[in-house]
Amino acid sequence: MRLRALLNTDALGLKLLGGEEELDRTVRGVMTTDLRDPSRYLSGGELVLTGLAWRRGPADSEPFVRILVQAGVAALAAGEAELGDVPDDLVLACARHRLPLFAVNESVAFATITEHVVRQVSGERAGDLAAVVDRHRRMMTSGPAGGGPDVVLDLLGSDLDLRAWLLSPAGRLIAGPKVAGPALPAGVCARLAAEHLAAGRTGRRGPHRVALGGTTYSLFPIRSWGHRPAEAGGGRSPQAARDVRDVRETVLSEWLLAVEADAGDWPEERLDLLHGVTQLIAVERDRRDAARTVRRRLAQEVLELVQTGAPPAEIAARLRVAAPVLLPGLGAAPHWQVVVARVEWDDAPAGPGVPGAPGGPAGVPAEGPGGRRTDGTVDGGPVAQSLLEEILVDPLSTGPEPSDRIAVAHTGGEAVALVPLPAVSSEHDGSESGILADALLEAVRDPLSAGLDEDGRLTLGVSAAVHSAEGLRGALEEARHARRVAAARPGRVCAAGHQELASHVLLLPFVPDDVRRAFTARLLDPLKDYDRRHRAELIPTLEAFLDCDGSWTRCATRLHLHVNTLRYRVGRIEQLTGRDLSRLEDKLDFFLALRMS
Repeated sequence: MRLRALLNTDALGLKLLGGEEELDRTVRGVMTTDLRDPSRYLSGGELVLTGLAWRRGPADSEPFVRILVQAGVAALAAGEAELGDVPDDLVLACARHRLPLFAVNESVAFATITEHVVRQVSGERAGDLAAVVDRHRRMMTSGPAGGGPDVVLDLLGSDLDLRAWLLSPAGRLIAGPKVAGPALPAGVCARLAAEHLAAGRTGRRGPHRVALGGTTYSLFPIRSWGHRPAEAGGGRSPQAARDVRDVRETVLSEWLLAVEADAGDWPEERLDLLHGVTQLIAVERDRRDAARTVRRRLAQEVLELVQTGAPPAEIAARLRVAAPVLLPGLGAAPHWQVVVARVEWDDAPAGPGVPGAPGGPAGVPAEGPGGRRTDGTVDGGPVAQSLLEEILVDPLSTGPEPSDRIAVAHTGGEAVALVPLPAVSSEHDGSESGILADALLEAVRDPLSAGLDEDGRLTLGVSAAVHSAEGLRGALEEARHARRVAAARPGRVCAAGHQELASHVLLLPFVPDDVRRAFTARLLDPLKDYDRRHRAELIPTLEAFLDCDGSWTRCATRLHLHVNTLRYRVGRIEQLTGRDLSRLEDKLDFFLALRMS
């Protein structure tokens, strides 16, 4: 705003004492001070308000005005409440340095002037930022990227004083403001992503407001148009293409913009501006997705060769092509791990190859527009692919985009990742230096569970590391078996690794559900009924007894019981079930029943 505009506002009670020829100066902010030297708090362009408490005598005016001029302030406004009229020495000093000077009537509070200036300047900044955003959007949609989301977040911080962060659906921090201030903790990122996914599943329009630790955040979805041909083709508009997609698919693959502010108090103009910012970031998201095309194609080619039983030499040749793309500068072909993921919904039909599954060949349902199958359900392959690319991002990776080292294909409703590892001394060592199933989901389990809500599941399986093309087919099957083990566990998000495949748990996922239910009911239902009636805690006692390898002393100590009390409970278990816990066969049956229940 211009200084001249301040004089035209009667409610401010300002009187010009000097500097009429400088009234076209631009005001960029406002500051109230009574310090003798406020220069450290000035950045230029401010209207400085002062009550003159710094003035001890006429000699103080000249150095004070000189400091303001050197800092580049727009004007000085002196209050009349302290001394009555503004002193002549201050008027003369301002005239010598061509600094506009206003007198503030004692009936007008500095807060009134401050509020007016801030409101006017913020409105003008918003208009300027909207023009910048619009110009930046046009540049990004017609040519090379204009600096990515970091540039947009910097604009929000510098022009609107808004701190904002760009997050993935799994709660990974993609970009944040460069201004000084505490970084957004990983736990807060995960909570915000979980709240966003949960709100998105309800179909409510953003922004979603969340209060965490006394701070309010407004969450704006980044609605990417996507690059899948099924969405862009057929003469469909981008909006129509998005409408076709199931909300369960979109909410698990969208970024979100978290703004440290309560958008419920914003005017429509500012909300429109932020929606424009999200569209701008969406363009960058689509660019990054398009850049993954090469890596996805490499993974798809290797996967097809492995599944069709191609000669190891042919697979090795493709791996030599993939290694420099995924690990630039490594110089040698790395070891590889395979990770398999599947996203399934409660209303999904039987999986590929399962009798009764409708659709195309091998039991795979045919797909319609937007990735939807013709039977009305969502194909989990693209969703699993997007999530697996996100989950496998190494937070310690360096470079412009950590996901540059991830190659994920999808086929038959599942996603398959080919993960390169630095070369290790032996294949056995690779399992320790590679991906661990439990650690893989530790940071993303809560956000993704919120996105899957009550009707979806994400299961992952991780293979051991292999050092040659010959081992890749076995690694793929190993990862698929591990994923089936994970699918047998409770929870919305589960993973299993190759280490577990040498255990009895490998067999449990392949036992038919009706056989499982009959087996566990026959052994455990009598104990559960007895516990319900008598509060006897026979089930916890049985679990502890087996966990202590049948040791009476250790089990009694763990349960804080007398050995005779433990013997009584075990005897009651044997009486109710007709089994003998001194026999290995009966111990094994109980152990399996507890694991399957």
